[in-house]
Amino acid sequence: MKVVVSGASGLIGSALVPHLRSSGHEVVRLVRREPTSPDEAPWDPSAGTVDLAAIGGVDAVINLSGAGVGDRRWTPAYKAEIKDSRVQATSTLATAMAALDPLPSVLVNGSAIGWYGETGDRPVNESAPAGEGFLAEVVRDWEAATAPAQDAGIRVVHARTGLVVARQGGAWARLFPIFRLGLGGRLGSGRQYWSWISMRDEVRALSFLLEHQALRGPVNLTAPHPATNAEVTAAMGKALGRPTLLPVPALALQAALGEFSSEVLGSAYVLPTALEGADFTWQDPRIEDAIRSAMG
Repeated sequence: MKVVVSGASGLIGSALVPHLRSSGHEVVRLVRREPTSPDEAPWDPSAGTVDLAAIGGVDAVINLSGAGVGDRRWTPAYKAEIKDSRVQATSTLATAMAALDPLPSVLVNGSAIGWYGETGDRPVNESAPAGEGFLAEVVRDWEAATAPAQDAGIRVVHARTGLVVARQGGAWARLFPIFRLGLGGRLGSGRQYWSWISMRDEVRALSFLLEHQALRGPVNLTAPHPATNAEVTAAMGKALGRPTLLPVPALALQAALGEFSSEVLGSAYVLPTALEGADFTWQDPRIEDAIRSAMG
Protein backbone atom coordinates (compact mmCIF):
# COMPACT_ATOMS: atom_id res chain seq x y z
CA MET A 1 0.00 0.00 0.00
CA LYS A 2 0.92 3.64 -0.42
CA VAL A 3 0.18 5.15 3.00
CA VAL A 4 0.10 8.80 4.06
CA VAL A 5 0.97 9.38 7.73
CA SER A 6 0.39 12.60 9.64
CA GLY A 7 2.04 13.05 13.02
CA ALA A 8 4.91 10.93 11.73
CA SER A 9 7.45 12.57 14.04
CA GLY A 10 5.40 11.99 17.20
CA LEU A 11 5.72 9.20 19.74
CA ILE A 12 3.60 6.67 17.85
CA GLY A 13 4.31 7.97 14.34
CA SER A 14 8.08 7.68 14.71
CA ALA A 15 7.67 3.99 15.56
CA LEU A 16 4.90 3.36 13.02
CA VAL A 17 6.68 4.66 9.89
CA PRO A 18 9.63 2.21 10.02
CA HIS A 19 7.22 -0.61 10.88
CA LEU A 20 5.08 0.14 7.81
CA ARG A 21 8.16 0.32 5.58
CA SER A 22 9.53 -2.96 6.90
CA SER A 23 6.13 -4.49 6.10
CA GLY A 24 6.49 -3.43 2.45
CA HIS A 25 4.36 -0.28 2.43
CA GLU A 26 5.35 2.97 0.74
CA VAL A 27 5.02 5.84 3.23
CA VAL A 28 4.46 9.56 2.58
CA ARG A 29 4.93 11.73 5.68
CA LEU A 30 2.97 14.97 5.98
CA VAL A 31 5.10 17.88 7.26
CA ARG A 32 4.27 21.48 8.21
CA ARG A 33 7.51 22.85 6.77
CA GLU A 34 9.10 22.81 3.35
CA PRO A 35 9.65 19.14 2.37
CA THR A 36 13.30 18.06 2.33
CA SER A 37 12.95 14.52 0.99
CA PRO A 38 10.83 12.74 -1.66
CA ASP A 39 8.78 10.93 0.98
CA GLU A 40 7.45 14.19 2.48
CA ALA A 41 4.42 16.26 1.48
CA PRO A 42 3.41 19.69 2.82
CA TRP A 43 0.22 20.52 4.67
CA ASP A 44 -1.16 23.16 6.99
CA PRO A 45 -4.04 21.81 9.06
CA SER A 46 -4.72 25.16 10.72
CA ALA A 47 -5.35 26.61 7.25
CA GLY A 48 -7.14 23.48 6.04
CA THR A 49 -4.69 22.82 3.20
CA VAL A 50 -2.80 19.76 2.01
CA ASP A 51 -0.91 19.15 -1.25
CA LEU A 52 -3.40 17.00 -3.16
CA ALA A 53 -0.90 16.29 -5.94
CA ALA A 54 1.61 14.92 -3.45
CA ILE A 55 -0.89 12.51 -1.87
CA GLY A 56 -2.69 11.51 -5.07
CA GLY A 57 -2.86 7.78 -5.69
CA VAL A 58 -2.58 6.83 -2.02
CA ASP A 59 -4.34 3.76 -0.71
CA ALA A 60 -4.65 4.79 2.92
CA VAL A 61 -4.16 7.60 5.41
CA ILE A 62 -3.20 7.25 9.08
CA ASN A 63 -3.81 10.45 11.03
CA LEU A 64 -1.90 10.72 14.31
CA SER A 65 -1.85 14.51 14.64
CA GLY A 66 -2.63 16.28 17.90
CA ALA A 67 -1.04 18.19 20.77
CA GLY A 68 0.08 16.01 23.67
CA VAL A 69 -2.66 15.64 26.27
CA GLY A 70 -0.26 15.46 29.21
CA ASP A 71 2.49 17.70 27.88
CA ARG A 72 1.39 20.85 29.73
CA ARG A 73 -0.95 22.00 32.46
CA TRP A 74 -4.53 22.29 31.21
CA THR A 75 -4.99 26.03 30.91
CA PRO A 76 -7.98 27.20 28.86
CA ALA A 77 -5.59 28.02 26.00
CA TYR A 78 -3.94 24.60 26.05
CA LYS A 79 -7.27 22.79 26.26
CA ALA A 80 -8.29 24.66 23.12
CA GLU A 81 -5.03 23.58 21.46
CA ILE A 82 -5.60 19.94 22.42
CA LYS A 83 -9.03 20.01 20.79
CA ASP A 84 -8.33 22.24 17.78
CA SER A 85 -5.13 20.42 16.78
CA ARG A 86 -7.07 17.18 16.48
CA VAL A 87 -10.28 18.45 14.91
CA GLN A 88 -8.57 20.73 12.36
CA ALA A 89 -6.10 18.05 11.25
CA THR A 90 -8.82 15.44 10.90
CA SER A 91 -11.18 17.73 9.01
CA THR A 92 -8.39 18.77 6.64
CA LEU A 93 -7.40 15.19 5.85
CA ALA A 94 -10.95 13.87 5.55
CA THR A 95 -11.89 16.67 3.17
CA ALA A 96 -8.75 16.16 1.09
CA MET A 97 -9.31 12.42 0.87
CA ALA A 98 -12.89 12.95 -0.35
CA ALA A 99 -11.55 15.15 -3.18
CA LEU A 100 -9.09 12.54 -4.51
CA ASP A 101 -9.74 10.44 -7.59
CA PRO A 102 -9.42 7.54 -7.12
CA LEU A 103 -10.51 7.60 -3.51
CA PRO A 104 -8.21 6.09 -0.88
CA SER A 105 -9.62 2.91 0.61
CA VAL A 106 -9.29 3.72 4.30
CA LEU A 107 -8.71 6.47 6.86
CA VAL A 108 -7.32 5.18 10.16
CA ASN A 109 -7.89 8.17 12.39
CA GLY A 110 -6.19 8.50 15.74
CA SER A 111 -8.61 8.62 18.65
CA ALA A 112 -8.53 7.81 22.35
CA ILE A 113 -10.23 5.83 25.08
CA GLY A 114 -11.04 9.21 26.60
CA TRP A 115 -14.32 8.69 24.69
CA TYR A 116 -15.59 6.53 27.58
CA GLY A 117 -14.83 8.95 30.41
CA GLU A 118 -14.76 7.54 33.94
CA THR A 119 -15.80 3.87 34.02
CA GLY A 120 -14.67 2.79 37.50
CA ASP A 121 -14.40 -1.01 37.55
CA ARG A 122 -17.13 -1.38 34.92
CA PRO A 123 -15.77 -2.92 31.69
CA VAL A 124 -16.67 -1.09 28.47
CA ASN A 125 -16.06 -1.87 24.81
CA GLU A 126 -16.68 -0.16 21.48
CA SER A 127 -20.46 -0.33 21.91
CA ALA A 128 -20.42 1.97 24.96
CA PRO A 129 -21.75 5.52 24.59
CA ALA A 130 -19.58 8.57 25.10
CA GLY A 131 -18.80 9.45 28.69
CA GLU A 132 -18.49 12.88 30.29
CA GLY A 133 -15.61 15.29 30.74
CA PHE A 134 -13.22 17.31 28.63
CA LEU A 135 -11.50 14.41 26.86
CA ALA A 136 -14.80 12.72 26.04
CA GLU A 137 -15.92 15.98 24.43
CA VAL A 138 -12.66 16.23 22.49
CA VAL A 139 -12.97 12.67 21.17
CA ARG A 140 -16.59 13.19 20.09
CA ASP A 141 -15.63 16.20 17.96
CA TRP A 142 -12.41 14.52 16.77
CA GLU A 143 -14.23 11.47 15.45
CA ALA A 144 -17.07 13.54 13.97
CA ALA A 145 -14.52 15.46 11.89
CA THR A 146 -13.96 12.35 9.74
CA ALA A 147 -17.46 12.80 8.22
CA PRO A 148 -16.29 14.06 4.77
CA ALA A 149 -14.29 10.85 4.21
CA GLN A 150 -17.05 8.62 5.49
CA ASP A 151 -19.68 10.41 3.40
CA ALA A 152 -17.50 9.86 0.31
CA GLY A 153 -17.58 6.10 0.91
CA ILE A 154 -14.12 5.73 2.44
CA ARG A 155 -13.78 3.16 5.22
CA VAL A 156 -13.08 5.07 8.43
CA VAL A 157 -11.61 3.52 11.58
CA HIS A 158 -11.41 5.40 14.88
CA ALA A 159 -8.31 3.96 16.60
CA ARG A 160 -9.16 4.59 20.26
CA THR A 161 -5.72 4.20 21.81
CA GLY A 162 -5.08 3.64 25.51
CA LEU A 163 -1.95 4.54 27.48
CA VAL A 164 1.04 3.58 25.33
CA VAL A 165 3.83 1.89 27.32
CA ALA A 166 7.02 3.46 25.94
CA ARG A 167 10.18 5.00 27.36
CA GLN A 168 10.33 7.74 24.72
CA GLY A 169 7.16 9.64 25.56
CA GLY A 170 3.72 9.69 27.10
CA ALA A 171 2.96 8.72 30.70
CA TRP A 172 5.64 6.05 30.93
CA ALA A 173 8.41 8.43 29.90
CA ARG A 174 7.74 10.17 33.23
CA LEU A 175 7.31 6.96 35.21
CA PHE A 176 10.52 5.15 34.25
CA PRO A 177 13.00 7.73 35.66
CA ILE A 178 11.03 8.02 38.92
CA PHE A 179 10.89 4.27 39.44
CA ARG A 180 14.57 3.85 38.58
CA LEU A 181 15.38 6.20 41.46
CA GLY A 182 13.30 4.07 43.81
CA LEU A 183 10.77 6.87 44.21
CA GLY A 184 7.84 5.21 42.44
CA GLY A 185 4.58 4.36 44.12
CA ARG A 186 0.88 4.08 43.51
CA LEU A 187 -0.99 7.23 42.49
CA GLY A 188 -3.91 8.11 44.71
CA SER A 189 -5.80 5.02 45.83
CA GLY A 190 -4.09 2.81 43.23
CA ARG A 191 -7.44 1.13 42.54
CA GLN A 192 -8.08 3.02 39.30
CA TYR A 193 -7.79 0.98 36.11
CA TRP A 194 -5.33 1.91 33.38
CA SER A 195 -6.10 0.55 29.91
CA TRP A 196 -2.76 0.39 28.14
CA ILE A 197 -0.98 -1.06 25.11
CA SER A 198 2.69 -1.68 24.38
CA MET A 199 4.29 0.37 21.63
CA ARG A 200 4.99 -2.64 19.43
CA ASP A 201 1.38 -3.81 19.72
CA GLU A 202 0.17 -0.26 18.99
CA VAL A 203 2.02 -0.07 15.66
CA ARG A 204 1.06 -3.66 14.80
CA ALA A 205 -2.59 -2.85 15.51
CA LEU A 206 -2.54 0.29 13.35
CA SER A 207 -1.06 -1.72 10.48
CA PHE A 208 -3.68 -4.43 11.11
CA LEU A 209 -6.46 -1.85 10.74
CA LEU A 210 -5.20 -0.90 7.28
CA GLU A 211 -5.63 -4.38 5.92
CA HIS A 212 -8.72 -5.77 7.65
CA GLN A 213 -11.66 -4.37 5.72
CA ALA A 214 -14.27 -5.68 8.15
CA LEU A 215 -13.03 -3.27 10.81
CA ARG A 216 -14.60 0.17 10.69
CA GLY A 217 -15.86 2.70 13.20
CA PRO A 218 -14.44 2.61 16.74
CA VAL A 219 -11.72 0.06 17.53
CA ASN A 220 -10.08 0.05 20.97
CA LEU A 221 -6.30 -0.19 20.79
CA THR A 222 -5.66 -1.57 24.26
CA ALA A 223 -4.29 -4.80 25.66
CA PRO A 224 -6.84 -7.44 26.73
CA HIS A 225 -5.90 -7.14 30.43
CA PRO A 226 -6.33 -3.65 31.95
CA ALA A 227 -4.35 -3.20 35.15
CA THR A 228 -4.95 -1.17 38.28
CA ASN A 229 -2.44 1.54 39.06
CA ALA A 230 -1.32 -0.56 42.05
CA GLU A 231 -0.66 -3.49 39.71
CA VAL A 232 1.26 -1.23 37.31
CA THR A 233 3.30 0.06 40.26
CA ALA A 234 4.16 -3.46 41.42
CA ALA A 235 5.13 -4.54 37.89
CA MET A 236 7.37 -1.49 37.44
CA GLY A 237 9.10 -2.11 40.74
CA LYS A 238 9.68 -5.77 39.93
CA ALA A 239 10.97 -5.07 36.42
CA LEU A 240 13.40 -2.39 37.64
CA GLY A 241 14.31 -4.04 40.92
CA ARG A 242 13.31 -0.99 42.93
CA PRO A 243 11.07 -0.42 45.97
CA THR A 244 7.61 1.08 45.44
CA LEU A 245 6.84 2.34 48.91
CA LEU A 246 6.08 6.00 48.29
CA PRO A 247 2.43 6.54 47.31
CA VAL A 248 1.54 9.91 45.82
CA PRO A 249 -1.55 11.37 47.55
CA ALA A 250 -4.43 12.47 45.34
CA LEU A 251 -4.24 16.01 46.72
CA ALA A 252 -0.58 16.27 45.71
CA LEU A 253 -1.40 15.17 42.17
CA GLN A 254 -4.24 17.66 41.96
CA ALA A 255 -1.93 20.45 43.09
CA ALA A 256 0.81 19.45 40.64
CA LEU A 257 -1.28 18.60 37.58
CA GLY A 258 -4.43 20.65 37.95
CA GLU A 259 -7.41 19.41 35.93
CA PHE A 260 -5.30 16.77 34.15
CA SER A 261 -4.99 14.93 37.49
CA SER A 262 -8.55 13.68 36.94
CA GLU A 263 -7.23 11.57 34.07
CA VAL A 264 -4.41 10.10 36.18
CA LEU A 265 -6.69 9.38 39.13
CA GLY A 266 -9.67 8.32 37.00
CA SER A 267 -10.43 4.75 36.03
CA ALA A 268 -10.93 3.44 32.49
CA TYR A 269 -11.60 -0.30 32.18
CA VAL A 270 -11.60 -0.60 28.38
CA LEU A 271 -11.66 -3.89 26.48
CA PRO A 272 -10.48 -4.40 22.86
CA THR A 273 -13.50 -6.40 21.72
CA ALA A 274 -13.22 -5.45 18.03
CA LEU A 275 -9.56 -6.48 17.76
CA GLU A 276 -10.25 -9.74 19.58
CA GLY A 277 -13.13 -10.46 17.21
CA ALA A 278 -10.80 -9.92 14.24
CA ASP A 279 -8.25 -12.41 15.71
CA PHE A 280 -5.55 -9.84 16.39
CA THR A 281 -2.81 -11.31 18.58
CA TRP A 282 -0.91 -9.30 21.17
CA GLN A 283 2.80 -9.72 21.68
CA ASP A 284 2.44 -8.06 25.08
CA PRO A 285 -0.94 -9.07 26.54
CA ARG A 286 -0.05 -8.27 30.17
CA ILE A 287 1.46 -5.21 31.79
CA GLU A 288 4.62 -7.09 32.79
CA ASP A 289 5.19 -7.99 29.13
CA ALA A 290 4.71 -4.39 28.01
CA ILE A 291 7.14 -3.01 30.58
CA ARG A 292 9.81 -5.53 29.58
CA SER A 293 9.24 -4.64 25.94
CA ALA A 294 9.61 -0.93 26.68
CA MET A 295 12.85 -1.59 28.56
CA GLY A 296 14.15 -3.19 25.37
